[in-house]
Amino acid sequence: MTPPEHGGRLNAAVKRWGIPRDQWLDLSTGINPQGWPVPDLPSEVWQRLPEPDDGLEALVQQWAGAPADAACVPVAGSQEAIMALPRLRPSCRVGVPRPGYQEHGHSWSCAGHQVVSLDWARVTGDDESWLDDLEVLVWINPNNPTGETIDPERLLRWHQRLQQRGGWLIVDEAFVDGYPELSLGFATGREGLVVLRSLGKFFGLAGVRAGAVLTAPELADHLRNTMGPWTVSGPARYVMRQALADARWQAATTERLSADSQRLRRLLDAHGLDGSGGTWLFRYVEHPRSADLADGLARHGILVRRFDRPPAVRFGLPGSEAEWQRLAHALAACGMSLTNR
Repeated sequence: MTPPEHGGRLNAAVKRWGIPRDQWLDLSTGINPQGWPVPDLPSEVWQRLPEPDDGLEALVQQWAGAPADAACVPVAGSQEAIMALPRLRPSCRVGVPRPGYQEHGHSWSCAGHQVVSLDWARVTGDDESWLDDLEVLVWINPNNPTGETIDPERLLRWHQRLQQRGGWLIVDEAFVDGYPELSLGFATGREGLVVLRSLGKFFGLAGVRAGAVLTAPELADHLRNTMGPWTVSGPARYVMRQALADARWQAATTERLSADSQRLRRLLDAHGLDGSGGTWLFRYVEHPRSADLADGLARHGILVRRFDRPPAVRFGLPGSEAEWQRLAHALAACGMSLTNR
């Protein structure tokens, strides 16, 4: 199977457009452009094997609001869990959102499962009998790339219906930071419920490959046995502990991202790209000429993420005032011939 494409493919953009790498503004990834400031690491972190009793799991549980009976499995980014979880079940029917982060469906398909695409209108209706055709449901909350959300009460109702037949609900919460009311962290520990968390987005630590799975103890043990020891490096575990303990930075970042996301929405509205959805870290705009819009921005050295079904563009946040101004000028230049009406 052809692997899904992702944002951040800057080298490919350099080759296509002939613009040097250092002249690009990459808004394609939805990652905090002002991430947690990583300090110099002690030399012993590089020299010793990772210690599983370093206190990381407890910090993750506190951050996610998980109860004491939940189990935490640190992973090398949500992606490691996305690839490992399908290997823990025999072949079955798995529902995934459309549109949504494509690695979920890809990983379940590669493991021999039958993947069923679910659109927003179907899952938000009053009739939830569609769940009875599934053994596993993967949901993304908030959704990537649309930013659409499902309230925890509905998600728990889905979980209960699935779990009665031995099914699973897997909730990808990679973009839930800043929206504590949406998280199912408080419910982890229940059989058949799996919550994925990531430090790559809000903390801006995508390169560290840092994430965690919160679930019931038995399933957590199966996941650990499947992945084996030392799935998260010692330096990554050190950085994760320091970042999760930095409550002051998290509070200040929450305030800044809230303001910046509203600024981005207003900027897009001002250039005819109104009606966008999204999260604190990106805005998603359906547009009939999404390819033309993305190419127009690329000619100005601005990389955004384009989607085909439906045609849409996702914008990440600029990180400096100069970058905000650069985006505004590029949108003005592109907007002469583009409209989302």
